[in-house]
Amino acid sequence: MKLLKLVPDNTNIGFLKWRNIAFGVSILLMVASIALVATRGLNFGVDFIGGQMIRTTFVGEQAAPVEALRESVGELGYGEPTIQRFGAENQVSIRMKLPDGADKKPELANVMAEKIVAKIKEDHPKVRIDGVDSVSGKVSSELFEKGFFALIAAALGVAVYVWFRFEWQFGMGAIWALVHDITLTFGLFALTQMEFDLNIIAALLTIIGYSLNDTIVIYDRIRENLMKFRKMDLPALLDLSVNETLSRTVMTSLTILTPLVVLVLFGPDVIFGFSVAMAFGIFVGSYSSIYQSAPFLIWFGVNSDSFVPAEKVADSKVERLNEGKV
Repeated sequence: MKLLKLVPDNTNIGFLKWRNIAFGVSILLMVASIALVATRGLNFGVDFIGGQMIRTTFVGEQAAPVEALRESVGELGYGEPTIQRFGAENQVSIRMKLPDGADKKPELANVMAEKIVAKIKEDHPKVRIDGVDSVSGKVSSELFEKGFFALIAAALGVAVYVWFRFEWQFGMGAIWALVHDITLTFGLFALTQMEFDLNIIAALLTIIGYSLNDTIVIYDRIRENLMKFRKMDLPALLDLSVNETLSRTVMTSLTILTPLVVLVLFGPDVIFGFSVAMAFGIFVGSYSSIYQSAPFLIWFGVNSDSFVPAEKVADSKVERLNEGKV
């Protein structure tokens, strides 16, 4: 029985000839992502901003009465609610900031939630309350800080590991690829205004791990080929290395993306944002390993002598001079 091969053994795709165009597109997307985060901001969940979130389903109605809800909940005197559809058209989440004094008296938040739920049920008898979540402002700020520092620590850890495993140019290339992946994912959430909570932080950390793994596989092959093909031009050598690992990259990406796409399309709403972040991050991570981390080696001056001891480099130069004289 012949084995199925998604990527033939003799594949020779010239990835690196598009490196400047790919780099320009990535820079534009990163700038756009930063601009979106700065202007539109992220739709932080209760995990990060504190407050009450009430998830409701308006049974028997095609769409949730968002405007009527905003008006009726606002009349209770707790401030303007943030109402967002999620899942079906008749499902919404209602987010409220914590009332004044709730940090010292947690029962005030519970009283607010009870009044909001009672008001919704009064106006819409068939409504179903799917859940009520409460997070204090102090806890939410600590969660955000810890989540942010976890991302920074993971990225720095990656840089140090790659630096010692290879050379500093490889470490910088890996860091750039991670910054690229995380920035574009932030941009996606700023553009779509999907809720950004602790699940998304977990997805980002997983993306960092996947992107590193994919980059390390390509870098390891590049290092082997640098020692094997001493006279080959670096762009050609990088193309060779990427093509030699392409089968592994494609298979790994597809096996991870397939269940993630299924979760995005048919999975529960509670992990929708996580599934989208993972699927997008895996796709972008595979792209950045080829078109960001690999070309960085050209721009940072890696050459055929990068992994050869100094005395061998000197001998090699003498040999080349002697060959030129002959």
